[in-house]
Amino acid sequence: MTVTIAIAGKGGTGKTTIAALLIKLLREQGRVPILAIDADPASNLNAVLGLPLERTVGDIREDSGEKARSGRLEAGVPKQDVLDYEINASIIEGEGVDLLAMGRPEGPGCYCAANTMLRTIVDRISASYDVVVIDNEAGLEHLSRRTTRDVDVLLVISDPSVRGLTTAGRIIDLIDELKTKVGTHHLIVNRANGHIGPQLMQVVRQRDLKLLATIPSNETLARLDAEGRPVIEVPDDNVVCELLRPVVEQILSETRREALCADHR
Repeated sequence: MTVTIAIAGKGGTGKTTIAALLIKLLREQGRVPILAIDADPASNLNAVLGLPLERTVGDIREDSGEKARSGRLEAGVPKQDVLDYEINASIIEGEGVDLLAMGRPEGPGCYCAANTMLRTIVDRISASYDVVVIDNEAGLEHLSRRTTRDVDVLLVISDPSVRGLTTAGRIIDLIDELKTKVGTHHLIVNRANGHIGPQLMQVVRQRDLKLLATIPSNETLARLDAEGRPVIEVPDDNVVCELLRPVVEQILSETRREALCADHR
């Protein structure tokens, strides 16, 4: 069974770095192959994973729309087959992890039919992986537009601020609004030096956030980022990796329990 982990949070909280480190640790545990889906239009996941990026799903959608308008689509070939081929060709293969970047949001035209095809294709591709890790923009709208996959675990990343935690609570609220099926959701507070104070813990309780881990700022990760090097190169014994290993173990434990419950229903 494919395990789908979605990661969301407002910009600047380090969610893409956390996504890359989780992929590193999942790969360490042998949970491969992994499909990394970059659902943030900024498309930075490839950089932290150390993978090239040439073409996104958004580029393919725009190109196919332009070909259809200009009559350049090959006669007799279904459009879904063309999209299927081009999306598969756009997947970047890495060591134990492949990358699919969703890219820019829709332009001014109508893309309803194309997006339905894209969701079908992305869902089918995802089903052939052991784990799918989806790096989202701040909200979950991009996720709901680009894939109909159920999310087993949603990790919301926040900085140690009232504003960040309030945004995290709003992301959880979006689950019901967008009718996105999520198994469990957790909060990770990133770049928090020391304990979270009582004011922040009050926000956590008020917003019904389930605090899973608190991650401190880290000089090694900051240096890798500043030098433009993949953060996935961080040493295995780095304190952030040590703190995230129990997170990975809990995620996998939760999904195993869910699978067992589903088998007994």
